[in-house]
Amino acid sequence: MKKKVAIVALSGGLDSCVTTAIANQEYDLALFHANYKQRTEKRELKSFNNVGDYYGIEKRLIIDFSHLSKIGGSSLTDWSINVKEADFSNKSIPNSYVPFRNANILSACISWGEVINASAVFMGAVNEDSSGYPDCRPKFFSAFEKMVDIGTKPETNIKIITPVINFSKKEIVLMGKELNAPFHLTWSCYQEEDEACGICDSCALRLRGFHLAGIEDPINYKTKPFYI
Repeated sequence: MKKKVAIVALSGGLDSCVTTAIANQEYDLALFHANYKQRTEKRELKSFNNVGDYYGIEKRLIIDFSHLSKIGGSSLTDWSINVKEADFSNKSIPNSYVPFRNANILSACISWGEVINASAVFMGAVNEDSSGYPDCRPKFFSAFEKMVDIGTKPETNIKIITPVINFSKKEIVLMGKELNAPFHLTWSCYQEEDEACGICDSCALRLRGFHLAGIEDPINYKTKPFYI
């Protein structure tokens, strides 16, 4: 039987790469990527295409979300705001949060999904071990799926699937290892494109995940936290 089609919102980072590996087991995939004038836009796009090539996925859509940069409010899109170093003791929402970004991305994925008759949209959002972004919580995706049911054609039935949302970074790394996910092709750093900084939230969380999993992270870092 022909597999159902699923869209994966693939940033090119660790979480979305492992999500791609998971979705690839059961679906024919179409890959979606958002450029929003973030600091590492070119490097993330490179990883998106490299991961797509690794899995042999031809159907890809890249959308310009530059309005997120114009709106601002995030250190990822506003160069006047410094990207803060990771601080795991600080539970406040970090300045790297891009206001309502996931809603923007999901909306475009659903629109595309209606056109290509997708059955699901996968996103590699993480709740428990993330930086505390409000649009990475399970209840956000549950509410968004209800909105999709209301706002699409009667025959449309697109599920929003977040397979790693309750995983720790360690668990994501171990799952990726089990599925032979191409860690070496991914990029997680918030502020550097040539060599990962090692000190931003995303780098630190990733490095800690690999460290706890007992697996060497294959990408290079300018510096690493003291526990690595």
